[in-house]
Amino acid sequence: IFVLTTAAMVAVRSRLDKAHVALLYLLLVLAASVAGGRGLGLILAGVAFLAFNWLFLQPYGTFAIADPLDWLVLVTFLVVGGVATQIVHLLRAETAEARQRTEEVDRLASLGARTLAHPRAADALTALAEMIRTTLSLRECRIRATADLVPADEIVPWVVQSRLAAARLVDGTVRLAETPEPDSLLGDAVSLWLPLSAGDAVVGVLELVADRPIALDQKRRRFLAALRYYAVLGVERVRLEAETANVAALQAAARLKDAVLASVSHDLRTPLTTIKAVAQAMAADGDERAETISVEADRLNRLVADLLDLSRLRAGGFPIRLELNPVDELIEAVLQRVAGILGNRRLVVSLPSDGPLVVGRFDLGQSIRALVNLVENASKYSPPDTPIELAVTVDGGDIVMAVMDRGRGVPETEQERIFEPFYRPADAPPDGGGAGLGLAIARWLAEAQGGTLRYEPREGGGSRFVLRLPAARLDHLQESL
Repeated sequence: IFVLTTAAMVAVRSRLDKAHVALLYLLLVLAASVAGGRGLGLILAGVAFLAFNWLFLQPYGTFAIADPLDWLVLVTFLVVGGVATQIVHLLRAETAEARQRTEEVDRLASLGARTLAHPRAADALTALAEMIRTTLSLRECRIRATADLVPADEIVPWVVQSRLAAARLVDGTVRLAETPEPDSLLGDAVSLWLPLSAGDAVVGVLELVADRPIALDQKRRRFLAALRYYAVLGVERVRLEAETANVAALQAAARLKDAVLASVSHDLRTPLTTIKAVAQAMAADGDERAETISVEADRLNRLVADLLDLSRLRAGGFPIRLELNPVDELIEAVLQRVAGILGNRRLVVSLPSDGPLVVGRFDLGQSIRALVNLVENASKYSPPDTPIELAVTVDGGDIVMAVMDRGRGVPETEQERIFEPFYRPADAPPDGGGAGLGLAIARWLAEAQGGTLRYEPREGGGSRFVLRLPAARLDHLQESL
């Protein structure tokens, strides 16, 4: 094309201006740069420079230049041709790099999506490690979660704690980096340990092991950085799967335990009734052991009832009847129920002395039971020569009933655990301490009625259990009447 264009211009050079020749040659130089790259463009610019001088500047057929201004034309043509060739080259390079990055991102996204789409998260991590191994030509590649690290490792725990990369060199020595990236470790490293970070926490370590020094160009570094991100997602997915499986197992175990408790508790009712009847017969015959048997049978019967109610509360099948009830009736019923439990212990009751009648919307029977459990708990865990106090106040829309004692109190670490079923403090009485169900049932009963139950340390020593139940507004009550 260059030769044909030159021949055509020579044929009509008498009618061509120098600018026309320069523009046509520049067009050919640009076309050559686009088609063949910078090298071809520069070569063609040089050839066009010589042809321009030889064929189109007088005297023709020599490199001598008669008009000094023609030097300006030639030099300008050569400079513009070279600059244009370089610009085209840079544009080609940027376009190629952008296309390459786009293809790389698409490929990584596709590979990552396919890898993480495995039904099992552990298989996804294995596939991801194999992808890194084959792409980087490694001997081994392992993705290890922090939970799977063994204490014998020396380097890996350091990587986790410091969140920095580490490497083993060809001579066997270990080099520690100053950043999480492996850039400063490349060249002599045959093993790399890279932290896998999620936010401020290190969730795992990526181990790369090669037979020769690991070399990563810019493209492979971008690839490794992207797959490290997918490795973090995979490790987190493994952790979430394990937590989900653990929660499911705990829920299944809880359901099984509740079913067993309900079944066993129900089956114990008949023999307990028989034992009670036998104890009464023994008492009629004057047997001194009858009272002990009767007391223990009553205690076991209460435990069985608690177990049955616990399983029903957990299953959501416990009946709650919310009705309008005066608080003084609730307290009077509680005093009657705890009379046998307290014996000679004093129970000091404090009720609002002025104001209207305090009425609440709660289940009377279950509220009695919750308060009885609290009073019984105070009796067990406080000195027998100290009184137990029951104070009733009104706080906004709640009736507040506080059961207080002068016992040891509850350590801060156990203030929530005491409401867990079957939990007993370390200082629980060996006999008569119960099975650890009273407080758990009391809290469940409170929450089932829209109330709360919490523990507070008592000023001066001791415990304060605060039961809050919804109060009823008297103006609404009068309107309904």
